[in-house]
Amino acid sequence: MRGRLLRRGLLGAAALTMLAGCGAAAGPSDGGAGADPDRLRQRAREALARYDEAVRAAGGEPRFVPTSGLTGQLGDWEPANGDNKLALSAGMIDARGPLPDPPRETGTVRWESGQKRQVPLLSAEAALRRLREAGDGPCPGCVPLEVTAARLSTARIATTRGPAVVPAWEFALAGTRVRLTRVAVADEAVVTVTPPPWDPDAAPGGHTIQSATTTVDARELTVTFVGSPGPASEPCGVDYTAEAVESTTAVVVIVTGRGHGDGPQACPAIGATRTATAELERPLGERAVLEVQRGLPVPVTVTG
Repeated sequence: MRGRLLRRGLLGAAALTMLAGCGAAAGPSDGGAGADPDRLRQRAREALARYDEAVRAAGGEPRFVPTSGLTGQLGDWEPANGDNKLALSAGMIDARGPLPDPPRETGTVRWESGQKRQVPLLSAEAALRRLREAGDGPCPGCVPLEVTAARLSTARIATTRGPAVVPAWEFALAGTRVRLTRVAVADEAVVTVTPPPWDPDAAPGGHTIQSATTTVDARELTVTFVGSPGPASEPCGVDYTAEAVESTTAVVVIVTGRGHGDGPQACPAIGATRTATAELERPLGERAVLEVQRGLPVPVTVTG
C-alpha cells in the first residue's frame, strides 16, 4: 500500500514541477523545470549507488524488482464496511488464529516474456506482518480487520522486467467477501530500494518518469512522464530531452525541458503524458530503470 502511495506522491511532484513551468513567472528557456544538469547527474549517481546496494542485499542478483505495491485487493468493500479501507491503509489487520507455512520452500515468478525464476517463499504469518508494516497508521476509531484464513495463490504485479505473475498469499477476512493478497516472495529475494527523505520544497528539478519501453537489442529507451501538453513551437509548450546515467545494474533517466521562447507566459495548469527517448551505451538487458528524483524503479516493457 505504501508503495502505491509513494508512486502517487511522485506523480504529484512531477505534475507540480511541470505546472510551475506554466505559470506567469516561468522563464522561457527551461520549461519551468529549474533543473541543474550537474545536480541531477550527481543525484542519478547517488541513486545508482543505492540501487547497487539493494541488489547486493538481495544476494547480488536483481532477480525480482517490483515497481508496484506488494499488497492487493480482490473485490470491493461493501457499503456497511466503510472504514475497512482506512483500516487497511493504516495496517490495522490481525489474524484470528495461526496461519500456515507455504506448502513448499520455493515458488515461481513468471514474466510475460516467458522467463521464469525460482524464489524462496514467506509464510502467511510473515506476509501478513509485512502487510501491517506497509500501513500508514494510525487510524483512530478504525476497527482492525480480522484474517480468518490464508491460502497460497498468485498475483500479477509490475516489475522492472515487465508484468509478472508471482506467488502471493490470499487472506480471507471476517464480515466481508473482500480478500487481500500479499506477495509471498521472501525478503532476501526482493530488491528493495530505500529512497532518501523527500522534501517537496527542495525538489531537484527534472521530471519524474512513470514507465519505460525498449526492445531487446535496442540502445534507445523511451520514457513517459507528466509534462506540458504541447511542443515548444506553441505558446506554453515544452520540448523535452532525456539523458541516461548508467551502471551495470540500472539506468537513471533524466528528463529536462525547454519551453516556448516568447518570454513569461500565463498558461493553464494542465498536464499531459509526454515521452522522450534516451540513448543507452548498450541495450538495457536485465537492468532496472530508475526515476531521478528518488531513485525508485519504474515499470519497464521490453519487446522483441
